[in-house]
Amino acid sequence: HWDTWANGTRAQLFAAEFTDAGLTAARLISRCADGKPMDADVPSKPHGDDSEFTFSPDSRTLYFAARIAGVTEPWSTNFDVYQSTVSGSGAAVNLTPENLAWDAFPTPSEDGKKLYYRAMTRASFEADRFRIMERTLSTGTTREVAPNWDRSPDGLILSNDGKTIYTSADNLGQHPVFAINIATGKTREISGAGTVSGIAVDKNRVVFVRDDLTAPADLYATGLNGGAISRISAVNSAQLANINFGAPEQFSFPGANGDTVFAWLVKPAGFDASRKYPIAFLIHGGPQGSFGNHFHYRWNPQTYAGQGFAAVMVDFHGSTGYGQKFTDSISGDWGGKPLVDLQKGLSTALTKYAFLDGDRACALGGSYGGYMTNWIAGAWPDGFKCLVTHAGIFDKRFMAYSTEELWFDEWENGGVAWEHSSDIEKDNPVTRVQNWKTPMLVIHGMNDFRVPFEQGVSAFTAAQRKGVASKFLWYPDENHWILKPENSLQWHNTVNAWLHLHLDVMPAK
Repeated sequence: HWDTWANGTRAQLFAAEFTDAGLTAARLISRCADGKPMDADVPSKPHGDDSEFTFSPDSRTLYFAARIAGVTEPWSTNFDVYQSTVSGSGAAVNLTPENLAWDAFPTPSEDGKKLYYRAMTRASFEADRFRIMERTLSTGTTREVAPNWDRSPDGLILSNDGKTIYTSADNLGQHPVFAINIATGKTREISGAGTVSGIAVDKNRVVFVRDDLTAPADLYATGLNGGAISRISAVNSAQLANINFGAPEQFSFPGANGDTVFAWLVKPAGFDASRKYPIAFLIHGGPQGSFGNHFHYRWNPQTYAGQGFAAVMVDFHGSTGYGQKFTDSISGDWGGKPLVDLQKGLSTALTKYAFLDGDRACALGGSYGGYMTNWIAGAWPDGFKCLVTHAGIFDKRFMAYSTEELWFDEWENGGVAWEHSSDIEKDNPVTRVQNWKTPMLVIHGMNDFRVPFEQGVSAFTAAQRKGVASKFLWYPDENHWILKPENSLQWHNTVNAWLHLHLDVMPAK
C-alpha cells in the first residue's frame, strides 16, 4: 500500500495498564469472536493515526475503525466503527454493519451517552462527502448532524457542554474552522481566511493552527462562538523577516456548463505593474482536491512567485469545497469539464490581469495534475511553452490494472476496466501522443504504487520518440510525493530551471 508491500502482518490495537509496578500485559482489542486478531489494520494504512481510535470518557470502552476486507481490500472503502471493552472480554462489536461505505473517526460525548463519527454513503468512493453521524449508544439509533451542510468535515472536536461540534472543511478556496450546533445543525465559520490543520477546545476558547498563501502555520485563538481572533505564536518570524512574498488574489469565472469556478492568482515577488510576467499554471491533484489559500510544502505557489513567475491555480470541476455535486462532476469526465475550466480560467486571468504574458506560460501538475499535463500535451498542444508532469498518469488502462487502490480507478471509470474500456480511452493521454510537441519535464518516484513508475517512464519515452524536448528526473527513494529535504531542493531547482529555460525570465532580486 502506497509505497510498501504487504508482509502478512497487521497493525493491531492493544490496551495495557500502568501501575506502580510497571506495565501490565497488553490485551488485544481489535479481535474477532474467536479471539483472533482482525484481518484489518488499526490504524489503517497508509496514513491512519490515533484519530481512528479513542477511549470512552470512563475509560472502560474503546471505539475504533477497521476495514475487514481480506483480498477485496484494494477495491473496498468499507470501514466500520467498532466497540470493545478495555478489559479484553468478548469480541469487538461492529456498530455500523449496515453501511457498506466509510465509517470512521469515532468521538464520544463527554457524558458517554453519544458517539459521533464521520460516514460516507457511497461504497468505493473515497471522495464522497463525509456526514457527521450521532449515535445514541443505549438504543443504537443514529441521525445525521447538519444534513443540509454541503461540505465534507475533517476531525470532530466537541465543546465541553456537548452542544457544539468544531471541525474544519474545504470551503470556496479556504479551509476554516466551523462551529456546528448539534441540535439544529446550524453552521458558522469562526477562524477567518486560510487553512486550518488542527483544533483544540477548552472552556473559553477555540485554539487552531492556521496558515495561508503568505504565511506558514501558527497558533491562533477565538471565542467558542467566534469573534476576535488573537495570534498565539510566531514560530517563523525571524525566518520570514527578509522574504518578499507575492500577493495572492482570488477570482472567479463562468467555467464549463456556465458553472462558477474559483481560482487564485499569486503575483510575482517584487511585483512591478509596468512589467509583463510569465505564468506558472499549477494544476492540483486528487483530482478531488483544492490548492486553496494554503502554505503548502510540496506545491507552494510562492516558490514560483519568488522566481519571477505569476502563479495561477484553478479549482476546476471536481475540486472540493464547492458542494458535493461539483466534486462528483469530474468522475467519468477527467479530460472534459476540467480542461474547459483550465482553458477558461487562463483566458479570464489574461483578460483580468494585464501584467500576465500569455505567450510565456508553463503548466505544472502532480498526480491528477500530472495526468492533466499529459492530456494537455495532446488535447491542448498550443496552450503552453512547456509542461511539468509529476507522478502523472500516461495510460489510464494500464493504471486501472496496476494502481494499488483499485477502488479509486473503478469509481472514476464507472467500474472494472474490462467492462469500461470506452470510458477509459475517451480521455486517455496515450491516445493523443501524435499531437505532442510541447517541451516536457517528467518526474517520478520509483516507490510510487499509486501511479506506478512505468507511467512516468512511458511519458518520457513518448516525448523522446516524438522528438519533443524532454527531460526525466526520477527518485529511487521516493513515493508519490517528494519527502526528503535534499530531494525536494533538487526537485525545485530542476523545475525552476526548466521554467527559466523555456520562459526566459530571471528570478526577482
